[in-house]
Amino acid sequence: MSGRYRCHGYLSCLLVAGALVVVSLGARPVEAQPSPATASPDAGTAAAAKEPTKNEDGRYVTEDGTPSYKIDADGTLDWYTFSGYRRYHAECHTCHGPEGEGSTYAPGLVKSLKTMSHEDFTQVVVNGKKSVNAAQQQVMPAFGENANVMCYLDDIYAYLKARSDGVLARGRPAKREDKPEAATKSENTCFGRS
Repeated sequence: MSGRYRCHGYLSCLLVAGALVVVSLGARPVEAQPSPATASPDAGTAAAAKEPTKNEDGRYVTEDGTPSYKIDADGTLDWYTFSGYRRYHAECHTCHGPEGEGSTYAPGLVKSLKTMSHEDFTQVVVNGKKSVNAAQQQVMPAFGENANVMCYLDDIYAYLKARSDGVLARGRPAKREDKPEAATKSENTCFGRS
């Protein structure tokens, strides 16, 4: 596979000589905020001011462009977070467990995303991770050349972040927004389709 992956947010991704290169464009990640439907009443207007906004592609992002989620009062989930649920369960749950809760084989990502930034999450998924010593053997393969992960990386992050923030219950989301035309265009571009 060769060409350019479309990374979202503040990362640029290039496939150079068979290796995926991820370049930060300089923004620092911040924690995503729960939607007003799930924020505590004490949060008041401060939480509303930090609510993720919808960008030109129909994706919800934080103030600095970090992928986020939106859950309406009636439980309707934004398209990209719903897509993240689907992609997570197609590619990631075998090791990391259903709904990101972890398994005996790999850690729970719901817990990890409480402290892990979007940039760190991306680096681990793209490059993999290896930590082997007498007490543990953690080996995660690199997914940087897997288009089924890379084309939906921000969707997976948004889904896991919503789970981590405690605003999205376990199980298949019952309601979702319609798929934006921009999502279809992004998929086609990422997979090299016309």
